[in-house]
Amino acid sequence: MELQPATSTQQLETDSVRVTRWDFPPGTETGDHRHEFDYVVVPVTDGTLTIVMPDGEAVEAALTIGGTYERRAGVAHNVTNQSDQIVSFVEIELLEHAD
Repeated sequence: MELQPATSTQQLETDSVRVTRWDFPPGTETGDHRHEFDYVVVPVTDGTLTIVMPDGEAVEAALTIGGTYERRAGVAHNVTNQSDQIVSFVEIELLEHAD
């Protein structure tokens, strides 16, 4: 199945945080990427996303509304929605700026 891009909507950016809402209709993906900053994810829908690691390993991630989690900078993956429902979350990146 060829996946289409998920929708990202930047909601806020300051010197310390960047807040982006991600909406994943069925059959969408972020594309391969590496996180430059520590980040927090806050699901706004229940659902299951499939996380594809750089080595091709795929892991299902069950999201629950309000089930917040965090990850460290350097995480590399492609987030995909291979389910039949829209899945959405808000990502909060903790920006590090040199003084």
